[in-house]
Amino acid sequence: MTDVGQQLEGDACREAISFLVHVADEAEVMQKMKQTFKHRQELVHNPERSADVLNIFPRFLDVKGLINQDFSLLFNSETSNKLLERGETAFKQKIINEGQSLTSTAEIQSLISAAEGQGSENDWDSDMSSVLLLLHLLPPPPGKKKTKICSTEAVERLVNFHKSCTSIEGLISGRESHQPYLRASGRLWKSKIDKFYVVVDKHLIPCAGTSSLSAVDELFKVHYVFNLAYEGALVNVFTFLQTTIYNIDIGLISESPRVTELRAKLLN
Repeated sequence: MTDVGQQLEGDACREAISFLVHVADEAEVMQKMKQTFKHRQELVHNPERSADVLNIFPRFLDVKGLINQDFSLLFNSETSNKLLERGETAFKQKIINEGQSLTSTAEIQSLISAAEGQGSENDWDSDMSSVLLLLHLLPPPPGKKKTKICSTEAVERLVNFHKSCTSIEGLISGRESHQPYLRASGRLWKSKIDKFYVVVDKHLIPCAGTSSLSAVDELFKVHYVFNLAYEGALVNVFTFLQTTIYNIDIGLISESPRVTELRAKLLN
């Protein structure tokens, strides 16, 4: 963990939490959230209280950048910036090249075209398409027969699109999963997203950035900020991002042979 600076405790911490609910100035919100970081980490690591964190700290739901700030406090700014710095330049073309080796289907060809910038208006943009292609390269691990899902189904557990004219609250309330996922809001097409949200236990956290890569970045970080397990169908993709992109706990966590093999290919 990086140097988190002065941390509030006891009455001072409780006063800051109360202050956070009402303060309008976002700079003050960021500062008080930084000063209550240690308390928040104690909450998310307490099984009896972890579910309350967004009720105790509701500013995650209206102030952008708090996920990035907490993640940077957990690690450092260099680690926090790795996906945005490396995803476009170091890995996208290699992921596309590896995608060419997949069994050719209409879906795979559509993702490859979109990742190369040749998609239609109803395709995801280049960055999101490359992430979804990665999901096909690192499909869900084998599960119990009744729960086994394919890569195409796993996409829905990573990102959902909805038109901005529809009620997003109604859409998320009907979804059973408690694991984080992305909601992309646009007026007409997947290729032109106006806003991204990370959905955590039916709560909407607005993403700080507007690009699809920055949205995936925040989705990954949410797992650490709130101490959440990866969605089972996405565990290979998130583990790949964790070890290969962010360089977190390399050699300390269990990886599937697919993840190890793909990392070796992409790093060569």
